[in-house]
Amino acid sequence: MSFFRRPDYRSDTTNFINDLKKANPELDSQQQAGRALLWDKNVNAEVWEDLRAGRVEQKPYVYQTKA
Repeated sequence: MSFFRRPDYRSDTTNFINDLKKANPELDSQQQAGRALLWDKNVNAEVWEDLRAGRVEQKPYVYQTKA
């Protein structure tokens, strides 16, 4: 056991989130649905390969004109 451990401490933020989840039990499923809508997408590897192949390297200092 650590000397610096605060055994029964819970932050206000943790208490707020726990109370919110108790008040709205469907919150987790809503969050997962929102994540699936915006972030969880199938990636087409061929398209990404084409995008990477067509990338032009940026010069170290963008605003330098050719001398």
